[in-house]
Amino acid sequence: MSRWKLALIIVAVLLIALLGWRLSRHGAPSPGAAGMRGGGADAPVPVTVVAVESADVAVYLNALGTVQGLNTVTVNAQVAGQLKAIHFEEGEEIAEGSLIAEIDPRTFQATLDQALARQAQDQAQLSASRSTLKRYEDLIQQHFVSAQDLENQRQAVRQQEAMVAADAAAVANARTQLGYTRITAPITGIAGIRQIDAGNLISASGAGIVTLTQVHPISVIFTLPQQDLEAVRRAGGGELPVTALDRGDSHALAEGVLKVVDNSIDPQTGTFRLKAEFANEDTRLWPGQFVNVRLQTRVVQGGLVIPVQAVQRGPDSSYVYKVGDDDTVTVQPVRTGEEAEGGRVVVTEGLAVGDRIVTEGQFRLKPGARVLPLAPGESAPATADATDAQAPAAARH
Repeated sequence: MSRWKLALIIVAVLLIALLGWRLSRHGAPSPGAAGMRGGGADAPVPVTVVAVESADVAVYLNALGTVQGLNTVTVNAQVAGQLKAIHFEEGEEIAEGSLIAEIDPRTFQATLDQALARQAQDQAQLSASRSTLKRYEDLIQQHFVSAQDLENQRQAVRQQEAMVAADAAAVANARTQLGYTRITAPITGIAGIRQIDAGNLISASGAGIVTLTQVHPISVIFTLPQQDLEAVRRAGGGELPVTALDRGDSHALAEGVLKVVDNSIDPQTGTFRLKAEFANEDTRLWPGQFVNVRLQTRVVQGGLVIPVQAVQRGPDSSYVYKVGDDDTVTVQPVRTGEEAEGGRVVVTEGLAVGDRIVTEGQFRLKPGARVLPLAPGESAPATADATDAQAPAAARH
């Protein structure tokens, strides 16, 4: 073999040895590096962990309700005639007794004047008949009149007294009819859209002038399933606290009390109706509005509460992932009760105060897995793999 071929073989062997050494140094990460990069089987799983708390928990029943005016009245005429004037503005709040409209009163005034004149005439006749009766009673003692004439005069006085009484009733009726020409508000309420304009003929059988709706206070009608009836009855029925919330359940619109529980269950829907009353001083509730209703039935003293998202559903029962002192998780069966405010649920069995449970990240867990406990809102620390992924490709090479 020539000398140059031998030199070429030696150079090739050295290059292969150098390449193998570089690959063995950079291609096989150490066990510690593997753990830092998250590729090891024992790498902890980052999860959100909270402790079980003890608190006084208000128990609520939730429903969808409809706002209704406490009283709604369609204002109509009680006598027929020409509508002379309108004295309200649409959409304004009208106080009870305020003048709403006027009907031409001339015909009714004439009827009242006739009744007063007839009453005066009959009263004059009655006065004359009473004077005659008095003379007859004096003359009967002297035998100047007969007993029959005296009795006839007494009957005439009685008839005229009845006529005067009828005249008084006719005057009162005519005065009442005249008073109906001034139409006033029967309740305090918000005026709706006017149904008729001034100058039109109006009657008691018409569609009405305007509708008044009382909104201070105001009512909310809602329904609950029949299985909740016992809870409402145990709580005392009426005067339970009720909150009206917007459709997103994010803002409370008004606070009120339960006033009425309906006296029957609808057999078609299996629900019963309830009526709550709200002061509505700021007029945030409006008739016809849909609201979410939250009825407080009782308060659980010292109840154990956890976030509702911590509870998982299994084939046999509900469970949570409980974190031990060594930061490993175990499956803990639990029994839950009523839902509480703030997305929490009452735990009646399976946990104690201070137990740590997983609320986020359960899908990556299995019994015995090691976890990295994080507080709510806290982010997991960046791993070496994430740092390498963010570095430029040229720098990695």
